[in-house]
Amino acid sequence: MKNKQLKIITEFCRILTGAVFIFSGTVKSIDPTGSAIKIEEYMESFGMGYFSWMEMPLSFGLSSLEFALGACLLLGVYRKWVTLGILAFMSVMTLLTLYLALYNPVADCGCFGDALILTNWQTFYKNLVLTAAVVTIFVFRKYLTPFYTRKVYWFVPVFVFFFCIGFCYWNYAHLPAVDFRPYRIGENIPKMMEIPAGAPQDEYRFVYKKDGVVKEFSLEESPVNDSTWTYVDAILVKQGFVPKIGSFEFYDENGENIADRILTQSEAVLMLVSPRIEHASEKHASQINSLHDFTKENDGFSFYCVTGSSEQEIAGWKKDTGADYPFLTTDDVILKTMIRANPGLLLLKEGTILGKWHHNDMPEPEELAAILSDYKEYISSFGADAKWIPASFVQKGRFWLYIVLAFALPLLAIWMYDFFRNRTLKRK
Repeated sequence: MKNKQLKIITEFCRILTGAVFIFSGTVKSIDPTGSAIKIEEYMESFGMGYFSWMEMPLSFGLSSLEFALGACLLLGVYRKWVTLGILAFMSVMTLLTLYLALYNPVADCGCFGDALILTNWQTFYKNLVLTAAVVTIFVFRKYLTPFYTRKVYWFVPVFVFFFCIGFCYWNYAHLPAVDFRPYRIGENIPKMMEIPAGAPQDEYRFVYKKDGVVKEFSLEESPVNDSTWTYVDAILVKQGFVPKIGSFEFYDENGENIADRILTQSEAVLMLVSPRIEHASEKHASQINSLHDFTKENDGFSFYCVTGSSEQEIAGWKKDTGADYPFLTTDDVILKTMIRANPGLLLLKEGTILGKWHHNDMPEPEELAAILSDYKEYISSFGADAKWIPASFVQKGRFWLYIVLAFALPLLAIWMYDFFRNRTLKRK
């Protein structure tokens, strides 16, 4: 009876840990550029900026390693080495997240990418639970049920790791298969900036000093009219409602913020987005110029390039590519959030995002016209407040079906071979 209980507990810990590792590896591999940005944050906070060239390789490697460890754990291959590897991984990550929780060098650890954001303390507590589960699995690993015989163990980690590497590359060379950021197709930017009536407000305690005595006050109690008190600081006690998009500011060459005009104009806006134009890919520059020419020749469209670069870098891009479209500037952090490509394209209509493209997947003019026509028809049928759902979402469903099949079928095929060839022969 005791052995049966231990097996149930160990198998539960295996499922929990394997599922968390697979989920963590999956969301990171969906957005490898976002994971690289988070790794850059870590490097800068620890004074290791000179290793910035390793951000993307580390992003690919870490997500694939997590995914492979989780899959191998669930499938029961190399039980000793896999559980030992996960235990070592969790030991390092638990200590790291304790440091993050105590000193807060980065806002969140990024363990689940942008799919699920936890505070540093929440992450530390999560890691404590996982570490306890991993210790249980390691100590009682003999109770784990293997799905394959040792003769084909090698196939599982090799296939799973390189499958995840390939999936990472696909999401890097195109746009993420799932957009975890606020700027998703179908979303309306002005609505995501709104603060609802009656939403919770930030609550502060105000610190004042008088005759060497420091005291905290609420907003109502603060001695703003008493000159004998000297203001020292304001402490955020409770954060209020935070809109999905905090700011949206695009400045033209005269320094004027024209973001509101872009979000409200009746024309559709085709926006070339480049966080740093000096690092942007030029191999599709002629196609971008053709799209700009299309917007000039057709009513109902306007074209802008938005970047976080300086005037000198913009001038260099114009010289190298022959670009003659207008440029706007803003913080490059906003642009990295908007689209995971440099450059990438956005199609906006009255603040609603109708389309997003990586520079490797530039649309044809006919595709832009078709999307705009579908949107107008959708709005005329369901009203201006209806959330637009493009036809491409159906294609996304097929894409995920193909990904799941491409992952599962080889593992199933090797299991069948293993079962009928190795297990059956062993019984005979």
